[in-house]
Amino acid sequence: MAKKSNPEMDMSRIPCHIGIIMDGNGRWAKKRFLPRTAGHTQGASVFKSIARYCNKIGVKYLTVYAFSTENWKRPQDEVDAIMNLLRRYLKDSTNFKSENIKLKFVGDLEVLPQDIRDLIDNAEHESENATGLVCNLAVNYGGRDEVVHAVRKLAKKVKDGELDADDISEQMISDNCYTNYMPDPDLIIRPSGEFRLSNFLLWQSAYSEFWFSNVLWPDFKPKHLDEAIIAYQQRDRRFGGV
Repeated sequence: MAKKSNPEMDMSRIPCHIGIIMDGNGRWAKKRFLPRTAGHTQGASVFKSIARYCNKIGVKYLTVYAFSTENWKRPQDEVDAIMNLLRRYLKDSTNFKSENIKLKFVGDLEVLPQDIRDLIDNAEHESENATGLVCNLAVNYGGRDEVVHAVRKLAKKVKDGELDADDISEQMISDNCYTNYMPDPDLIIRPSGEFRLSNFLLWQSAYSEFWFSNVLWPDFKPKHLDEAIIAYQQRDRRFGGV
């Protein structure tokens, strides 16, 4: 009996919004007897490659978990290395204007060093007219922190008499999240063999499809993204209906 061929990706059904938890950098480096910072450097290179590929195949939004609110607990030299990688990427981002990718940042950016915040402002400004992929970097981001941030904004409106508490809706909370300019993710990908969200897009992922892989992020390639999209396309998304 002939072997059944692998299903092909349906280019007409590409997910609009993909979220990726870029995990496994440290383990990738450890396997190679390298410092953890080497894993983050390689992971940053993979991020650029995957962002370009998403733009090429027609993904509208890509949100990547770059640095969580919990990552500050890591050793200071590792945190410093990640921040320096972010600086390097932001300084280099203007060289990619021809790729038509719009850069956005989500998270509590106020606690970041001022020079990084300035670079973020510049990167967003330089790419604001791009009409291709919207690439969102979640920096100092936490899903619970985001919901608290949104609720506090609504609570202030209630306190100031601008809003009745009974009128607060799910849509209002969504509108006050960092991600209020884009649709909820259709597909969330986590490599590295872990099976959890780790505080990533908690509010937005209520009806997202999930795809997990044992591949460490620095080894992640476009073919793995294709596998995730094909798996997504084979699922029946009912959103609570029949």
